[in-house]
Amino acid sequence: MTGFLFAFAAVAVLIAGLLSYVASSQPDGLDATTQRGCTVVQVDGAEQLQGDCIAKNAKEHHLAKSPLAGYTIDGDNKLTGVAGVLGVAAAFAVLFGVVNLIRTGRKNHAGSEST
Repeated sequence: MTGFLFAFAAVAVLIAGLLSYVASSQPDGLDATTQRGCTVVQVDGAEQLQGDCIAKNAKEHHLAKSPLAGYTIDGDNKLTGVAGVLGVAAAFAVLFGVVNLIRTGRKNHAGSEST
């Protein structure tokens, strides 16, 4: 089972690291749907929505300025693959922690029943 998990992790890292560079820069389905009825225009070097759409009411997320926001590292699009690899590593670290907590709980529970 451990071999499978390592192989799965390796494939996930390869996909995140390599395919991130060929991903579309166009809005995904949710973004495109919320922007229906608006047009994106450049105003003073920044994009702005004009028209009537759901996206005009959107607020910036409180983590929008974080180091890995927007699938980049500090906004550098050249580091998209690195951000993908870091995201996969973080997800596997959380998974590893949760699995270890469950294992520890089961061992403690089994040990208390035998006494």
